Amino acid sequence: MAKAAKPPKSDLTTRLQSNYLFKELDADWLDDYLKTLDLKGEKLYSSRPVYTAFRPGVSLDFLYVIVNGGPVITRSTPLDRVISISYPGGCFGMRNLAFSYGQVSRSFPSLVEAYKTTDVFRIPLDVIESIYKENQTFRDRYDLLFELREKFQYHLLNCSTYPPQAVAALLRALVYQERSLGNQPDANGVYVFDLPVDVIAHASQLNHRTVEQVLKGMQQVGLLASPTAKDTSSDIVRVADPEGLKEVYSATRDKVSWWPLK
Repeated sequence: MAKAAKPPKSDLTTRLQSNYLFKELDADWLDDYLKTLDLKGEKLYSSRPVYTAFRPGVSLDFLYVIVNGGPVITRSTPLDRVISISYPGGCFGMRNLAFSYGQVSRSFPSLVEAYKTTDVFRIPLDVIESIYKENQTFRDRYDLLFELREKFQYHLLNCSTYPPQAVAALLRALVYQERSLGNQPDANGVYVFDLPVDVIAHASQLNHRTVEQVLKGMQQVGLLASPTAKDTSSDIVRVADPEGLKEVYSATRDKVSWWPLK
């Protein structure tokens, strides 16, 4: 007798498996968790707040899983500084779930917003808890998300007032984050970020003109690659030499010869 054809994965499972948390998890097993849920993709639109993180006594009911678009940023108050940037393949909201490390994760109220239109799924907390309890791979990945948030902010703590180092600190944070999530680099070893000058300026506390000069200088010395015809946005930043970028990140003023201002 012919073997019965295996039912196809649901569209939801297929899309979720493009995300770090769910990548390569057994599709049938994941379908069992998701088949009773009426989950539909949602769009988060630019310049509209998603929620205010770290409000006293307030927690979320969903984990936001990014499948397309973005970035989604978190801006601290009162300095209006970008303290997290999330891209497709990543998640946000875990530090505001009353679960796992989220139960002890505290900070000051911060605005979470989609800087550009972003496609997400909101996965209910009880589903996240169940998968976390049963699957070691998911558990390890979920825990790593907290570690990456801390390390992202650690990079920004080393963001000096020296413009090349300040911009390099942010780019190094993103390289480390996206490499750890398995989202980057591309086949040519290049890290590609949709990263507007405004976001870089907010994160590094520089003005827009200075940021533009630093990016131009980095491109001239080969740390960043030139734009390509495939770029979907004028905000694309291509990190071509992450090791060279690391040298700038740890440099003192006299070591960055291409920056004209001392």
